[in-house]
Amino acid sequence: MSVVDTVVAGVRFGAEMFWETWWALVLGFTVAGAVETFVSEQRMSRVLGGSGVRELGLGTLFGAASSSCSFGAVATTKSLFKKGASPVASLAAFQFASTNLVVELGLVMWILLGWQFVLADYVAGLLLVVLLAALFKYVVPAAWFDAAREHVRAAEGVRDPVCGMDVDPTSDDVLSLETDAGTEYFCSESCKRTYQEEQRGDDGQPSLTTKRGWRLAAKNAVGEWQMLWTDIVAGFLVAGLVGAFVPRAWWTTLFDVGAQGSFTWVAASAVLGVTVGVLTFVCSVGNVPFAVILWSNGIAFGGVMSFIFADLIVPNITDAYRRYYGLRMAAVLFVSVFVTAVVAGIAIHYAWHGLGLVPASGEVGGTAPSGYTTYLNAAFALVFLAELYVMYGPSPDGDAERAHAH
Repeated sequence: MSVVDTVVAGVRFGAEMFWETWWALVLGFTVAGAVETFVSEQRMSRVLGGSGVRELGLGTLFGAASSSCSFGAVATTKSLFKKGASPVASLAAFQFASTNLVVELGLVMWILLGWQFVLADYVAGLLLVVLLAALFKYVVPAAWFDAAREHVRAAEGVRDPVCGMDVDPTSDDVLSLETDAGTEYFCSESCKRTYQEEQRGDDGQPSLTTKRGWRLAAKNAVGEWQMLWTDIVAGFLVAGLVGAFVPRAWWTTLFDVGAQGSFTWVAASAVLGVTVGVLTFVCSVGNVPFAVILWSNGIAFGGVMSFIFADLIVPNITDAYRRYYGLRMAAVLFVSVFVTAVVAGIAIHYAWHGLGLVPASGEVGGTAPSGYTTYLNAAFALVFLAELYVMYGPSPDGDAERAHAH
């Protein structure tokens, strides 16, 4: 196969992975836009503002229920963290659970790898969440998280809460209004009047029952796409090219480290699993087929789990951390997830061996079901098109708002 043919095959592979995760991307960014719109800082602080067992459990539960791709999970977590959720509840529990403890990941893993891997994913995943929470609560200085929260707020600028347009609070043309949630800024008198008429609740957040709230949620969702689309394209493209250019036999040589069954082999497999997960740029559900390749070519059982857990520290997601939270917090998240993924992988390897739950080396499941991806993609494509229409289409709030659209 020529280089050109290999490149074409790589691009096709990346496109196929994008196709498999398209609906999850739209869902994740839509949830992020809704959280940004409807959940106030005061309300989020009451629910996920603490760092105790309750907040850890709720963050994990909400994350698993959100069922998102890695990119969408990072965007949603950013919104939660910005609104006042604690690092334990958001960055440790919610973010990890929403990518690695979700139903669609378990289904694909069950079909391609077997039920033993699914059960291991949930047990080791919960262990990883606890380890991350302990690091964030007892090791990382609280001042670093405070600085990261301020970085998020500064990086996103100020938006009109009605139309979602960026506004400059220092401009003479921008209108302001003091609310219980702080000062709101508006691009026009029409937006300010609409806000005052439709304001609901004790925290001044838009109501779920108003058109204005859902319009702003849609615009916030598109705003997440605008911030991360280059990372998403780069991630799938690099993953496809790596999959096309690296021969499968190379993986077998890579994992031939120490005698099989030894601690050296298990630990090396876990470290290599995370490293390969980072370098291949593959995220969330899309990394399960790649995990089949690794498992079929000699990596330890725990190494497979460590590889799957690395989806939250691939380079383009780490760069999103940098832009969201600053360079220091991006480094903290990368190192924390890397270390805890290795530890969780080693722990589940020995736990499953002790229970006799590790399948024969290289043994995999059956064939993934077909059809469901097409239907989900079609449904969420309509959601995405509707969000684009709300963002760029004609505005019902008059010429003043249309003049600010972009």
